[in-house]
Parts: sequence; C-alpha cells; structure tokens
Amino acid sequence: MSEPPFPRDEALKRFDERYDALAASSRRMPRQYGSDEGAGAGYRLIGELIGGVLTGLGLGWLLDRFAGTAPFGLIGGVLVGSAAAIYLAVRSAARMSAPPATTHDSARAAGATQDAAPAPVKMNEGPDQGA
Repeated sequence: MSEPPFPRDEALKRFDERYDALAASSRRMPRQYGSDEGAGAGYRLIGELIGGVLTGLGLGWLLDRFAGTAPFGLIGGVLVGSAAAIYLAVRSAARMSAPPATTHDSARAAGATQDAAPAPVKMNEGPDQGA
C-alpha cells in the first residue's frame, strides 16, 4: 500500500494543463480596425437618435390628440424623446469604445477575491424586536 511519490504535484500538473487548455479556448480575438464593424455601430447610433425623436414625437402627438393639449404634448414629447435618444446613444457609444473585459477583470472590478466569502445580509429589525 504505497502511495505515489507526490500525488499533490500530479494533481497540480493536471490542473495546470486543464487551465491552460481552457484559457487558450476562451481567448478573445483582437479587434480588427478598418472592418465594417464601425459602419454597423454608426448606423445603430443614428437609428437610436432618429427612433428616440420619432417615438417622442408620436407619443406627444397622441397626447395632444386625446387630451386636447394642442402643441404642448408634441413639444414635450420631442424634448423627452430627444433627451432619451441622446442618453441611449451616449451609453451605446461608451460601450463600443470600452475595451473588452475578461472574466477575471470584471470580478476584480466588482471587488471579488478568491479567498473572500460573500458578506452576510442583515435584515432590518422590526419594531417588536430588540434595539
């Protein structure tokens, strides 16, 4: 009943091999600049801007039509639709220009570590419970 000389070393070696294989298979390809991807992103931004304004325009017109608020619903709808369209376009542009995050980087940004356990959740105490 003799044990292998270093079973832990063998297990670590197999783990390293599996980890390297996983890392190689999940590696992202670098972005290629100058491709047609930029044109699609531009069309998406234009679509968000035009769609937001037209949606606000339509909702304002409907409000004017059924509530009888003459030009104010239309003006408010265009303003709200334009603001929403600009917000969505800026958010989309920020996502497009951000570098791709890996799983490890996103976990680190969220403050997670390998050794730390999640913090316990404290429930609010009711009035009949102690202070």
